[in-house]
Amino acid sequence: MAAALEEDEIDNDDYYSLLNVRREATQDELKASYRRLCMLYHPDKHRDPELKRQAEQLFNLVHQAYEVLSDPQSRAIYDIYGKRGLDVDGWEVVERKRTPAEIRDEFERLQREREERRLQQRTNPKGTISVGVDATDLFDRYDEDYDDVPGGGLPHIEINKMHISQSIEAPLTTSDTAVLSGSLSTHNGNGGGNISLALRRVTSAKGWGEVEFGAGDTHGPLFGLKIFRNLTARCFMTAQCGMQFSSRGVRPGLTTVLARHLDKNTMGYLQWRWGTQSSMNTSIVRDTKTSHFTFAAQLGIPHSFLMMSYQYKFQDDDQTKIKGSVKSGFFGTVVEYGAETKISRHSVLGATVSVGVPQGVSLKIKLNRASQTYFFPIHLTDQLMPSAIFYATVGPLVFYLAIQRLIIRPYVHAQKEQDLEKQRESSASDMARKKQEAESAVLLMQESVRRIIEAEESRMGLIILNAWYGKFVTDSSRKNERARVIDVTVPLQCLVKDSKLMLTEASKAGLPGFYDPCVGEEKSLKILYQFRGVMHQVLSGDTEPLRIPKQSHRIDNDT
Repeated sequence: MAAALEEDEIDNDDYYSLLNVRREATQDELKASYRRLCMLYHPDKHRDPELKRQAEQLFNLVHQAYEVLSDPQSRAIYDIYGKRGLDVDGWEVVERKRTPAEIRDEFERLQREREERRLQQRTNPKGTISVGVDATDLFDRYDEDYDDVPGGGLPHIEINKMHISQSIEAPLTTSDTAVLSGSLSTHNGNGGGNISLALRRVTSAKGWGEVEFGAGDTHGPLFGLKIFRNLTARCFMTAQCGMQFSSRGVRPGLTTVLARHLDKNTMGYLQWRWGTQSSMNTSIVRDTKTSHFTFAAQLGIPHSFLMMSYQYKFQDDDQTKIKGSVKSGFFGTVVEYGAETKISRHSVLGATVSVGVPQGVSLKIKLNRASQTYFFPIHLTDQLMPSAIFYATVGPLVFYLAIQRLIIRPYVHAQKEQDLEKQRESSASDMARKKQEAESAVLLMQESVRRIIEAEESRMGLIILNAWYGKFVTDSSRKNERARVIDVTVPLQCLVKDSKLMLTEASKAGLPGFYDPCVGEEKSLKILYQFRGVMHQVLSGDTEPLRIPKQSHRIDNDT
């Protein structure tokens, strides 16, 4: 039974949507909706054999939905497992003896067992590849030095440093994890590497501890210990100590960090570090839906500095961010600005221009692909040169726009169309059944709709003039696309009661008389209706709750 329930599946029959009730609906709400639909679909109301057969199918479907949702045990199983859970052998033995809370506990137990099995297969690899490029010859050179050198007319660009690091996690139990990591670095022909093994144990919901062993050809053996602990609901601390063994002796180090939530979006940090680079650091980080702000101050050896950065987050599909920072200290002053954007489902591309004294001008390009990071710092000049700043700013932007238009957008569009086509093919038979059920429901609604319209007209009530459901094309840039909508005027009028129409937050595709005309795509519901002799119009999202009539829907208000 457990194995069958572990398969994640989305049921195409949404009982809540079919009955047009909230997921938190009471027994009275369920009963009222059920009685209304029974009156609509009762087979005895139809003499025509074909209509009678269609009415029996829809009546049985409504009855099945009500039976499941009106029974607390069956409803708990449906809420957790979906319709598939109701078809599994074994529930008929236990469901009558268990409360909904106990059924949910059973589900959580099965989830824990599945998570433990997944732990044995999960390694969570993370890696970074950094390639440093020296391109100072592009902007800062003496041409006469290369007159007699073959090929001297071309700028000399070289890779002067590289760094590769990789780590994998090996879960031992639900509370113990081993982390194996290693790195290789080279700079101007000199390089080295190291490898380390960390064992982490979650001791409680409030903290964990980690022991690290490492070795390398440049620093020698390393032993470290790290502890994390939640002190209060709003405050936590970490402490890390280590001992580095080398030919010069033992170099101990200690770092402690105390953090506190200042408010819902703001964190404050205090850090103290003792060792070869002792320092005290304090910082404030504020992160909201639209921005990220950081202020930090450090006093230490060899560097003391003040730093402030700001990042603005655009609320678009590409999750675009623009950022800027200034950092000033004993080492000089550095100003950075840049942007990053999502170029595919798992990839984020970013570029940052760094202008500093005495560091010069650099361009930093970073690509995050899933859990892998590719970093390319390009050093352009050792001095502040306007031409280097201009090309570092404009060059990546022009290159990105060209790649976005010529490669990324066509690829993403083709991939999306391919996924939609696969989804349509896999659900073709089910959608055909849904369409037939919807058409049958509309035929059975005709007599009820006629009576409802007569009653609403007599009181100057709510009349649905036209209603469409599906994908609407309103953007002029997408004028070549074809709108895919269905007429749902009759089904909506049938749901009108006492001059009111209320739809829940569930997808409208499950309502009686509805079906999905464009599987996998964004859908809307557009209604033109009359109330008290005045025309109204509304456009609602597929999963948005809707209640009409409303004063804001009046057409004469928009003109």
